[in-house]
Amino acid sequence: DVQLQASGGGSVQAGGSLRLSCVASGFTRDDYSIAWFRQAPGKEREGVAHIVIRDGATEYADSVKGRFTVAYDNAKNTIYLEMNSLKPEDTAVYSCAADGSTLRIPNKYVYWGQGTQVTVSS
Repeated sequence: DVQLQASGGGSVQAGGSLRLSCVASGFTRDDYSIAWFRQAPGKEREGVAHIVIRDGATEYADSVKGRFTVAYDNAKNTIYLEMNSLKPEDTAVYSCAADGSTLRIPNKYVYWGQGTQVTVSS
C-alpha cells in the first residue's frame, strides 16, 4: 500500500526557514508525482508545489515562487519542501499528496498523507 508520511512542521518567525519532509513508500514505479498542499483555518486548500519524480519537473503556486523549493531524494524516497522567507500568511497545515497531474486539480491526487502544522509569527 502507498503511504505518505509528512513531518518537519513547527513555529518560526517571519523571514525564517523550515524544511518539510514527505516519505513516500509502497510505490513500485517511478512515474508518479508528489505535491504539497496547505490549508489555513477558514480558507480553501491551496496547492503549493508539485514534482514529477521521473524527470524532476516542478510546478509552484505563484504565492511561493522564489521562496519555496521542492526536491526529491531518490535514496531516501523522500520529497522535501524547503521554505524560505516565510510570511505569516504561510501559516497552515501542510500535507503531501501523490499521483496527481497539476496543483490546479487537487481532487485528482490519489494518495494523501497526514498534515504537519507550520506557524509563522510576525
